[in-house]
Amino acid sequence: MSRGPWQPQHHSALLIPRARGGRAQGALYLLLAVCATVLYLSGEPLVPTARSLTCHFLALQIGVLLKGTCYLAEEIFHLQSRHRGSFWRVLRACFPLRWPTLLLCTLAYVALLDEDRQKLGLHLGLAALCQLLSLTLGLHKPSAVEVSEMSERSKQNVAHGLAWSYYVGYLKIVLPRLQKSMEEFSRANPSVLSCRETWKLHILVPLSCDVCDDLEKADSKIRYLTDLTETTLTRAGTKNRVYKHSLYAIRDEDNKLWHCAVEYATPLQSLYAMSQDECAAFSREDRLEQAKIFYRTLEEILKCSKECVGTYRLIAYEEPGEAEPHFLSREILWHLQQQHCEEYTIQEENAPHTPSTTLDSAELSLQISSSDLPQPLRSDGF
Repeated sequence: MSRGPWQPQHHSALLIPRARGGRAQGALYLLLAVCATVLYLSGEPLVPTARSLTCHFLALQIGVLLKGTCYLAEEIFHLQSRHRGSFWRVLRACFPLRWPTLLLCTLAYVALLDEDRQKLGLHLGLAALCQLLSLTLGLHKPSAVEVSEMSERSKQNVAHGLAWSYYVGYLKIVLPRLQKSMEEFSRANPSVLSCRETWKLHILVPLSCDVCDDLEKADSKIRYLTDLTETTLTRAGTKNRVYKHSLYAIRDEDNKLWHCAVEYATPLQSLYAMSQDECAAFSREDRLEQAKIFYRTLEEILKCSKECVGTYRLIAYEEPGEAEPHFLSREILWHLQQQHCEEYTIQEENAPHTPSTTLDSAELSLQISSSDLPQPLRSDGF
């Protein structure tokens, strides 16, 4: 007896985080409105309030200026290697503040200062001291969320580079040629690849980055069948570089064989190796986050690639805590069955509708009116 249909433990939509939205910015505007309302309702005099506000603004600008000065002390020694010998580029890199804002805050603070203007120097000195203490104690360091958001927005994560390298250096070459290889194999073996929806490269993306080189050892229900037609190209100085895919047979719980081309996303091996090497300073948490970003980035790249449409299927999964000998085969089978259902649905939708030519007795009785009944030949009733 076969069990009920197996479902993946975690759907990829729950495993892979989406890009961050603008909720943080919305919360910022909301808090700003609340603070302004509370300040207005407090009934404080306008001039002292404006003076305090400009004082805080000026202190923040002084902090940025002092922080840039500290960075300048280091960057001046990398003038040629990092900034192409341009001192102006060094200044722009070290001082992101807007000088008109600093000048405006200074003038506004001086204009709103009370009669005791001799304390101006004291106020500026205290503001500088507070900012330097904050920098020394590391109070201005960005949080982990800020670092993650900045890296994702600027596309500077390790995962972004790996995803683009994997696409440009491999998938963009092999995927457009995959359908032709599948057709050639199907003509020679018509009973093996019967479902065209599965004529794709199934790319395994384990979020643990633990890639097994031999799929047969990873799961005993997965068996190597053969290799598809090779693609030979001269690339990056290597003559006749060979690209090929392996076809596997996967046995389900009813001993039915499903066939597909499947392989791991090889860049995950780099992430795993980095987490094992102390020189990389790459923790397991970093590895998990980068694996998720790799999946999302690769998915976005492939969706925008016209030549790769319908030639791939990404299978992201998180291995269970307890060892399951056939977890991988069930994960792949679920995706194959989903594709089989998709093809069956498409065939039903594309099937031509043939209207029925037979009519039942009710339809016949409705179509025959009283005037159509047989009438006598003579009108006098004889």
